[in-house]
Amino acid sequence: MAHAQIPGNAPDANAGKRRAAVCFACHSVDGVAKIPGVPNLAGQQRAYLENALLAYREGKSRRNVTMNAMAAPLSDRDIANIAAYFSLQVGSRSGDTGNWAM
Repeated sequence: MAHAQIPGNAPDANAGKRRAAVCFACHSVDGVAKIPGVPNLAGQQRAYLENALLAYREGKSRRNVTMNAMAAPLSDRDIANIAAYFSLQVGSRSGDTGNWAM
């Protein structure tokens, strides 16, 4: 699956932060999850995050009731922006790598 394509414009991490506000409840504003079992998003590669969100939006290859519902209303631009935002965050605190699988 290819990552989200945004014609003519690079992803906007600031717009991604605004659109990702609902994500912060589980993944935290810095992308380092504080809830056990919730994956950290900080520092992940942008293309990986885009592909994961696209797959959750599609709902076939990645099935998770919460994530499928959260990704369903996202546009390709939203997905690219959110991925850009989380990919720019610092990966971990105190050397704790947390839960990296998404």
